[in-house]
Amino acid sequence: MRQAEGGLRERKKRETRAALAEAALRLALEKGPDHVTVEEIAEAADVSVRTFFNYFPHKEHAILGRNPEHLERALERMRTAPAEESPLTTMWFVVSGVLRDLENEGELSRRGELIMGSPALLYQLMMSSFDDERQLTAALAARMGEPASSVRPALIVGAAGTACRVAMELHKNSPERPVSELVAEGFHVLAQGIDPAFGRRR
Repeated sequence: MRQAEGGLRERKKRETRAALAEAALRLALEKGPDHVTVEEIAEAADVSVRTFFNYFPHKEHAILGRNPEHLERALERMRTAPAEESPLTTMWFVVSGVLRDLENEGELSRRGELIMGSPALLYQLMMSSFDDERQLTAALAARMGEPASSVRPALIVGAAGTACRVAMELHKNSPERPVSELVAEGFHVLAQGIDPAFGRRR
């Protein structure tokens, strides 16, 4: 009985978070992110302002749709990756999993275009991404058996994040190309080497 109650409570939390994120995104698309208030988002999701702050620290995080479950699943995928899987491949599965979740929610293109057109949202995305990257780097370094201060795991995680940001920027200018396709192309470039001739003398 207690387990069922816990499952119901967690489902209710997920539904409330999703309702707030959807309301925030819809209002931001309608009015522009700078003209949306926390009070409007809470009212649109039929919850109190106090409830809003139980899920998001400010309206920008709600518009971004920050979902801690994405990071939790990413860290778990990293911890359980097969031993023979390369670090960049592991990072690809992590990123593609998050992209798949966002695409299933029908939010990837709409939210990406909104973010790239708003300095405030872009700043918040970058700041929150830095914290995610620190946790992912620590997990990847542990999986690789390297110290947390190693360059390679940090560079792999950072390059993956950059591939996503570049994909969103390119998608804004070429909306006919899906973000997921652009991210996949970015990973292939990383895997092949951005500049194999680097360091060679004439």
